[in-house]
Amino acid sequence: MTTALITGSTAGIGAAFARRLATDGHNLVLVARDTKRLREQATELHDRHGIEAEVVTADLSTDQGIETVGDRLRDRRNPVDLLINNAGFGNKGRFLDVSMADELTMLKVHCEAVLRLTSAAVEGMRERGRGGVVNVASMAAFVPRGTYGASKAWVVQFTQGVARDLGDSGVRLMALCPGFVRTEFHERAGMGTDNIPGWMWLDADKLVAAALADLARGKTVSIPDARYKTLAGVVKVVPRGLLGGITSKTGRKYGPR
Repeated sequence: MTTALITGSTAGIGAAFARRLATDGHNLVLVARDTKRLREQATELHDRHGIEAEVVTADLSTDQGIETVGDRLRDRRNPVDLLINNAGFGNKGRFLDVSMADELTMLKVHCEAVLRLTSAAVEGMRERGRGGVVNVASMAAFVPRGTYGASKAWVVQFTQGVARDLGDSGVRLMALCPGFVRTEFHERAGMGTDNIPGWMWLDADKLVAAALADLARGKTVSIPDARYKTLAGVVKVVPRGLLGGITSKTGRKYGPR
């Protein structure tokens, strides 16, 4: 049985990855900040699927939290075969409305943690000649929408670059770029969602199934829905200046209230 480590495992996309991987027979290392929720999740997945579910409490906005997870990924006696870098959050408000401390915390979680944990994981994977990393980005990576979009654009570029560097190693890396997914994400950020059209919402379990299929195919970027694939294609041909105006207006219409 292989082992997958999932950050931000207790809710949303992370929880969907945990359910799917447990169903497929993978042992799990579940990472989040809330020990109680982690233990409840681990017990449920163990009882339902008969897999081993290890709990690691860590706050990835801190050096100590990142190092705690990094140490687990570097453990050669209990290797991790698949890393899901899913932990993340959004800030409500435009630039300068959000405190610099909150902006820097976002970069810590979305960029520094992804960099350090990917490095910790792939070193052993390369030695073993197999393994995979899924870095959860966003469709926001493809449009000019502030710190959140910029951090997710970094995730996409970083993942593609490392995937090329490790192309002959047996280690696969993929950036996952979902659109709007029904999770706790918006509620935690204090963002309203009533103004987002129904057609834009994705199901987390279907998203994860498509993402794992794309990883198996060797894709380095996954946009796991035909609607968002179409939007990504449109974004590529729209001039950047015009795109910035469109996304700013769209953000005010469909973003936080």
